[in-house]
Order: sequence, then C-alpha cells, then structure tokens
Amino acid sequence: MEQVLSANKLLKILVIDDHESVLSGTVNILRKNYPQAELITAINTKSVLAQVTNLQHDLIVMDLSIPDENGLTARPDNGIQLLKVLMKKYPNLNIVVQSAHVRTLVRIRLDIDSHKGGFTIADKSLSTQEMLARVDWALQGLTHTKDIKGVHSGLEVKPEWLKVLNLAFEQGLQDKAIAEEMCVSERMVRHYWSKLQDALNVYPEEGKNIRIQTEMRARDEGLID
Repeated sequence: MEQVLSANKLLKILVIDDHESVLSGTVNILRKNYPQAELITAINTKSVLAQVTNLQHDLIVMDLSIPDENGLTARPDNGIQLLKVLMKKYPNLNIVVQSAHVRTLVRIRLDIDSHKGGFTIADKSLSTQEMLARVDWALQGLTHTKDIKGVHSGLEVKPEWLKVLNLAFEQGLQDKAIAEEMCVSERMVRHYWSKLQDALNVYPEEGKNIRIQTEMRARDEGLID
C-alpha cells in the first residue's frame, strides 16, 4: 500500500459542514491528531469549488447535506453532486464522507468504484477513535464503503482484481511486477488492491498484515485456490 502520511507532515485538510458546532468539533479532533496540519473550512458547495481550484489538498472531510450557497437549503444531493465533480476533477484526492446520509452514496457507486484516491465513510454516529481511523485509512489511499446500502449486497469482483489476486498469490509477484504484467502503473495496482479489500470487507487491523488477511479472505470466498 502507499506510504502512510505522517501526522508530522504538513497536511492540507479541507473540512466541509454547514453546522457550525459539527464543523468546529471535527476541526478540533483533526487538529489534535494532526497538530501541524493546515485546516481549511467551507460551509457550501460554492466555497468548496472556489478553494479546491486554488489549493492542493491531501484530504477532504465532508458532510453530504450542505447548501449550494449561503441562505439556501442543505440537501444530501448537493453533497452527492459536489462529490461527483471532485472525483472527476481530482481522481487522486483522498476523501472522507462524514454524514448521517451515507446511504445516498449508492447513487454514485460507479464513480466511487473508479476513484483512485482514498475514499472512506464515517457515519456521524461513530466514536472519535473510529472516525480518526477512517481518516487514516483515506490518507493511506484505502477504500471503505461497507456502510453504503446495496454496495455489499453480494460479492462483486472485477476481472482486473482477480488477475491481481492470481499474480500475487498464485505466481508470487510483487506490485511492481504485477504492474508490468498488467501494463498498468503501480499506483493502479494499489488502487485495485484497495477496491478488492473493500469488496472483501478487509481493512487495516493493528498487528495484522492486510495482504495476508486479503489472501485468506479471497481463498475463503473461492476467488483463488
């Protein structure tokens, strides 16, 4: 997987929420965990689009129910449409959706599946520790979408993911060799790993090797012999 971004690195994090108390709470949590990060805030889609044009962010933490402009009604679809724009314009952007409306993400499931940056979900009911874990995973370029209704109704694995499994665990190849064999970049191979692990419900656990856990889960599902 990609190297974990250190809390000591000068991260640029954009936090989006139209509720002042939630916005300030999220900023305070992130500031404690990433004390040297540059934290920027936005409360509507218009201000977000203005900021991402001028700044290079490492991470966006956003609610879905936000207004398009000040004075307008906050709606989950506004956040959905904003996400589509962000993922299309910045395919490697790391994103954490922190919202009570995460199930609406099923509307852009294909966009999320093809997104190359980290993409995780943190329901607003999660504890601070769980929320920070989602942030850390996103910064690693991982995907975590199991909270979206309908995404994991059945195991769906794309052919390129199966090829990665075969090359890694049947032929013993490392990512660089896998990339050469598949004629893609190493970054794309890591993208395949992230999407596969999300489909298999395999996520980082302290003291466990995620690749070994992926192999075990893939064998249990019959994806490899």
